[in-house]
Amino acid sequence: MAKKNSYYYYTLVGLMVTLLIMVEGTRAGLISLCNMNEDDLSTCKPAVTKPNPVDPPPPACCEVLKKADLSCLCSYKESPMLPALGIDPDLAMGLPPKCNLPLPQSCQGS
Repeated sequence: MAKKNSYYYYTLVGLMVTLLIMVEGTRAGLISLCNMNEDDLSTCKPAVTKPNPVDPPPPACCEVLKKADLSCLCSYKESPMLPALGIDPDLAMGLPPKCNLPLPQSCQGS
């Protein structure tokens, strides 16, 4: 029983440290995700934030997406990281086609 409790304790501590790093990184302007920095993410955020996403996405967002690693972004579609940044994963996965960019195979399907 003690082993099980310590596992949960260390898992919780690890999650808290990860969250703290994410929050502090965001506050310090250090976020970098799939070749996108914090400014790049902010450019697209209005198009990937509910309840009223901007549609179509701003041209500046599409320019940012051209430089982003879309396969990398797709790897986050089931991750809690995007929602933690205020990004709706479904809206984010819909951006490439709206910007006339091919959707990587890793983004297709469920």
